[in-house]
Amino acid sequence: MAIKVRKHSYVIPCSSDFRDAVQALADRREVNVGDVARSVMLIVSHDTITACPDPGEPGPSDRETVILKSGPNNGKPWRRKPRLQARLPKGYKVADIRRALGVALALSMGEISVSLEDGRAPKAKERIRGLNDEIARLRTAMSVVAPDPLPQGVRNGEEALFVLGFPPGRKPGQAEIKARFRMLATIHHPDAPFGDTRRMSQLNQAMSWLRAGAA
Repeated sequence: MAIKVRKHSYVIPCSSDFRDAVQALADRREVNVGDVARSVMLIVSHDTITACPDPGEPGPSDRETVILKSGPNNGKPWRRKPRLQARLPKGYKVADIRRALGVALALSMGEISVSLEDGRAPKAKERIRGLNDEIARLRTAMSVVAPDPLPQGVRNGEEALFVLGFPPGRKPGQAEIKARFRMLATIHHPDAPFGDTRRMSQLNQAMSWLRAGAA
């Protein structure tokens, strides 16, 4: 069951120029201000963001005029600090959101770049090499364990049972034959990791012989 994270509406005081630049960036990307901040927070560490300079609050003379739309002063003008609003999960500091938006602006203007480094990368590469080695060993084991395709193809029921891996003298029932075919087909099918077209072709030949014999 997915857990829905409740978001909080942050009011971010900032200069008029900063507000306009961030809003223009969000409009160009066809996202909202919260999305801009969140994208930076996803790729840049918290320590890096907090180490960036805070664009800061507006100066004393930097104010915007809005018309109140409710309450006893409805319709009256009100001068306030310029601001941005962003909906993000609870727990962020306003200054850090402002820093993240400043990083987004700097990135968009090419003033800074982000280099993604993952300390886990060497371990991941080592793990991938180990998996590749294991796959190579499994391929070798499959080629040794699986019987070689019959040079002349499947010519009788006894050879059909051999291709399916049944020992000489064994007389399996149809249910056992089908189960064995399905198991081997998952291994030898050309689309499988260890697929082998020749072996898959002989499996199909073997089943054709055994179906004909049971008919």
